[in-house]
Amino acid sequence: MSATPNTSKTLAFTSDASIKPLVVPFFDLGSHTFSYVLQDPASNACAVIDSVMEFDYSAGKISYVGADRIIHYIDEHNLELEWILETHVHADHLSAAPYIQDALGGNLGIGKEVVGVQETFGKIFNEGAEFQRDGSQFDRLFEDGDTFNIGQLEVNVIHTPGHTPACVSFVVGDSAFVGDTMFMPDAGTARADFPGGDARELYHSIQRLLLLPDETRVFMCHDYGETREVEYETTIKKERDENIHVNSQVTEDEYVTLRETRDAELDVPHLILPSLQVNMRAGHLPPEEDNGRVYFKLPINLF
Repeated sequence: MSATPNTSKTLAFTSDASIKPLVVPFFDLGSHTFSYVLQDPASNACAVIDSVMEFDYSAGKISYVGADRIIHYIDEHNLELEWILETHVHADHLSAAPYIQDALGGNLGIGKEVVGVQETFGKIFNEGAEFQRDGSQFDRLFEDGDTFNIGQLEVNVIHTPGHTPACVSFVVGDSAFVGDTMFMPDAGTARADFPGGDARELYHSIQRLLLLPDETRVFMCHDYGETREVEYETTIKKERDENIHVNSQVTEDEYVTLRETRDAELDVPHLILPSLQVNMRAGHLPPEEDNGRVYFKLPINLF
């Protein structure tokens, strides 16, 4: 029995596959994260998607090697940074968004459901009333169906919850940046067991993405390349035909069972605690304490 795409939410736009933005990947080996510079081929306008700040957990040391590579690339090619985009509040790496914004400008955007993530983890980390839970740390909170521009490129926003409540995907011409909703076809899909995650919701989000044209390029946020070289790009057709978790032969109930069973066996991401404390603040570190130092909290038996 074939799975039927969720029709309660369809695509509110038609993706024009003839528009081919320039996409340059940057890979962070420590977190197996791909960041991207997305450029309008008709101008010097660009965006950065899902940047990384390196964090040495054992030493408590942060660095910006990957972010500096991105900044250098943008400067070298005389690009103008208009947007710094987050597909979600990442739990496996720390965002370098403020660092890049300080260097190059641009507006910082994320899905509007980040306010729920802030509420959840503001309580978990006992942040107190001084931590704003209204998304005001970001310049733009995107809703499902929103559009905005990078130069002459029109970007369409799709709310794709399930991995987290605030996940969004960005569709630009023939390209889709899907965050952690889907991985390469042989790696399946993202986990759905974090607070606010839901396997059934993730299934429906993915079905919306699979309505995009076959030739749509799909850019990964992560790839681990366990038995092959690391890859960052596939197509909607390959995902629909070959994804080991959500191909066209997998029913909704089959997917939910598979996903929940697999999630119960997964380890907690190594950097989840510092990542959430930074990323819910739009990439800013927690405030300094009275001795002038910054600290991460380590809640005991949280996960």
